[in-house]
Formats: sequence, structure tokens, C-alpha cells
Amino acid sequence: MTFADWVRDSREEIRENGWAGVREATYEFYVGTYRQVGRRLNYGRRIYETDWDLLVVLDACRWDLLAEVADEYAFLDEEWTYSAGSSSAEWMCKNFAAEYADEAARTAHVTANPYSERLLSSEDFLLLDEVWRDRWDESVRTIPATGVTERAIHAGRTTDTDRLIAHYMQPHHPFVPDPMDDGLPRNEFGSTPWDSVWHRLRHGAVDRDRVWEAYRDNLHYVLDSVADLLENVDAERAVITADHGNLLGEFGLYAHPDYVPLPALKRVPWCVTAAEDRRTVDPDLDGDRVTEDAPDVDADADAGTDDVSVGDRLEHLGYKQ
Repeated sequence: MTFADWVRDSREEIRENGWAGVREATYEFYVGTYRQVGRRLNYGRRIYETDWDLLVVLDACRWDLLAEVADEYAFLDEEWTYSAGSSSAEWMCKNFAAEYADEAARTAHVTANPYSERLLSSEDFLLLDEVWRDRWDESVRTIPATGVTERAIHAGRTTDTDRLIAHYMQPHHPFVPDPMDDGLPRNEFGSTPWDSVWHRLRHGAVDRDRVWEAYRDNLHYVLDSVADLLENVDAERAVITADHGNLLGEFGLYAHPDYVPLPALKRVPWCVTAAEDRRTVDPDLDGDRVTEDAPDVDADADAGTDDVSVGDRLEHLGYKQ
């Protein structure tokens, strides 16, 4: 966002929301100062500069969150690294840049993150399977972990790929076990960027301990599905990591704004394990579906229509448009 963009957006927010808009504009200016630093202070691990056969990406998973549950899963430990990005979009741009084209062309990439629509191309990968297109579940306003697991298993068994990426949407909010809606209708919750759990936490509308518990429960939810994945693909070296973490008030910041170089946001798990296909799961590919109330995404639609539907899903997931 340029300064001119900030001025334009701030005027609109203040006009629509009065003093609340002033507070939001001030906060965005504060975030912007970190972004200016982050665009110059570039650090973090690029995924193709390390050795792995299977890369499990947990969206928005803090290192310390995973460390709390590491002893509950045999495939986890407390190792960590710094991510190349502080948001999904930044992570994708840096890890799938042109300099890694050869590696990407030999990769099967299964993703639940809708930013793939805007930032990735199927022409750049051996396989790009955008699970969010037909496994969106409106009842939880996200992509359930099972869909990613089943499609990654299928990709591992049916493609001659050098590397396999499985990018889950959890533990990113919405939290599946505990959505924390507090009675808000689902068709309204998330209708604006200010309705996210991180905005509510910033303004004291929800308790930090409750948010952390729901966040951790969502991590348990996805890790149970990751356990199935590790028993149904072959990988001598499997790595479990995250695209970025999540801020819960460090330096007065929340969520995961892009190009913010804070270690608390960029420190992510880096757990090295192995996977073996014991064929304990038979993927239910016939279960692919778009729920009745979910916005439709037509791969052949014109750009304007596509932007609306993808934007709707990104907004449900808490990304500011």
C-alpha cells in the first residue's frame, strides 16, 4: 500500500465509521511503518533451498503454538526456522519466484489457500491442485483439512513427482472446532475485515486466552489429518512447517500483515520426519463439492467474476481486500 492508497482508504473509513475509522487508519499507518522496513529487511528460508520430498504447510501456525502440542505427536519436534514471508501472498511470491521455476516444474502442489488463484499458475507446476475450488465448506467458512489430505494422497500415488506440497488452511482462522462466532450469523461474520477474531482481540472484545485455546484446538484438528497424510504417502524426508505465524499483540500488532519482519511473526515450525504409504486411507475424490451457499468459482470465468468469488473466500478467511 502506498501513502496515497492509505490516504484514500483512510478517508473512506473515516467517512463511513467516524472515530472508529480514525483508529483503524492510525493502526494501518502504524503497520505500514513496519512494512517499509520489511521490504528492505529481507530474511527467511526459501523452501527450494532445502532438502525435502514432502512439505506440509500449516497456514498461520506460530512456532510456539506447535511447540505446546509437539509431545502429543510422534512426527513433531520443537525445531523452527524463519519463513520467507509474513503472509501467505508474500510467502508464495518469494518461494515460487522465477528463480525456482525448475524445481516448481517437478512439484505436485496441493493447496487450500485461495491466494493461489492470483499468484500461482498451473503451467508452473507438475500439478497444481487448488482444493479450495471444490472443497470449500460454508458451514465452517473454510476448507476442511480432510480435503487437502485426500487430494495430497491421490497426488502422491498417481503423479511421478519429485516433491509434494500439501498446504492446509489450518490453524488459520476460522477455527473449525470453535469458530468463536459468539452468536453472530455466519453470513455476516467476516463480512468486513474488521469482524475478524484478530480485530476483536485487538479491541478487547474477546479474551486472549480463549483465542489461544481455539487457535490450539484448530492446530490439533489439522494435525490429526496430517497424521493420516504421513501414513499414506512415501517420503524419505518430510518437513512440517508454516507459511507464516500470527501476531497476538506483539508490538501492538495482530494477525499476519505482509512484509512485517517481526521474528514473532516469521518464526515457524520446521519439523523433519518421514512418511510411508501404509494405505490406511482410500481418498474419497467423489466427495469433492462446493456447498450450496459457497460462492462459485468458474475457472473459465472472466477475470472480474473470478475476482469477486475468490475475494469473497479470502474475506471469509479474514484477509483484508
